[in-house]
Amino acid sequence: MGLQQTLKALADPVRREILDMLRGGRMSAGDITEKFTITGAAISRHLSVLKDADLIRDTREGKFIFYEINVSVLEETMLWLTNLKGENGND
Repeated sequence: MGLQQTLKALADPVRREILDMLRGGRMSAGDITEKFTITGAAISRHLSVLKDADLIRDTREGKFIFYEINVSVLEETMLWLTNLKGENGND
């Protein structure tokens, strides 16, 4: 996935909050939805954007879908930001 898509996904505060929740481990879509006052459809859309940006992964278990954070994409983004800031030791 491209950096532009990653940054666009990270731009929304709800999506950042979802990622923060997933730092504690995988969660079902229902558990994520319960933490917000917006509709399940809106959460589903946010999850879709995060998944399209490869920031999260999903796994179906029976009738439930569980989401977990994809740390590798976040690490790549942080590396790019660190290099942009000039903290890579090559200044």
